Amino acid sequence: MSKISFVIPCYQSAGTIEAVVAEIMDTMKGLEAYEYDIFLVNDCSPDDTYEVIKRICRSRSNVTGISLAKNFGQHAALMAGLRRSDGDIVVCLDDDGQTPANEAGKLIESIEKGSDVVYASYSSKKHSAFRNFGSRINDLMARVMLGKPKELQLTSYFAARRFVVDSMLQYEHNYPYIIGLVLRATKNITNVPVSHRSREVGKSGYTVRKLLALWLNGFTAFSIFPLRMATAAGVVFAASGFLYGIYTIIKRLVNPNVPMGFSSLMAAVVFIGGMLMIMLGLIGEYIGRIYISINNSPQYVVREETGAKEEERS
Repeated sequence: MSKISFVIPCYQSAGTIEAVVAEIMDTMKGLEAYEYDIFLVNDCSPDDTYEVIKRICRSRSNVTGISLAKNFGQHAALMAGLRRSDGDIVVCLDDDGQTPANEAGKLIESIEKGSDVVYASYSSKKHSAFRNFGSRINDLMARVMLGKPKELQLTSYFAARRFVVDSMLQYEHNYPYIIGLVLRATKNITNVPVSHRSREVGKSGYTVRKLLALWLNGFTAFSIFPLRMATAAGVVFAASGFLYGIYTIIKRLVNPNVPMGFSSLMAAVVFIGGMLMIMLGLIGEYIGRIYISINNSPQYVVREETGAKEEERS
């Protein structure tokens, strides 16, 4: 019998996670060909999310709770859950009920038909305008930096075969980026349409700062494209400066009375100087991440685990 592992990162979901788990269990009653387990990863939520998770684990033998020592972010929390999972197929979804657990069968069916990874696609998302904007930027970045096919929609609700998950877990450095790990493991990725629900309780944990950090992580962790862009920009500005210098000399020779433009010179110096600082900062970001990785900074730190899986380990 094949096994399905559900991995759910949890943050400020004390009011929703029980309903999500209950919906998964109701759904799996109709998928009798599979056994399953659930991993709930508390990303150091400031509310009593982990207390709710422990209550769920006490009443359900196939649920394991994992609590991280600090807020490492959604992608690190997913890696913690993926590392503990052992299913032939792993399904990842959100903790707020917006990703419909009762449609997990669609993703699993597509996996059984031959796909390596299946992402849920939405005709319309019920996120806030800010969150939808962030998703569009993330999609554009994945296309440009990581080579994602334009027609493929990437969401937080997906299913993956075991070998893909094992490949993702080979990445042990800090700054994990799930989309990059999936795209480097396989190109056999498809979409299945599912509904997307409105958030009934709470609000998204993503802030402007967290979205910026996610984007920065996405285009520095798995791509050297930004460095190549910086090189290309440097070549363009150097060539432009050289040509402008020749133009200035010729103009001076043709008309010696033409004043030398101090304002235009300063504008050019400030602009090029700013670009150089951006490029140096980008290079510094890469070097900093290399330094942190060399020092073996962890993806996450587990404070506590609860549930049947933890009892088996101990």
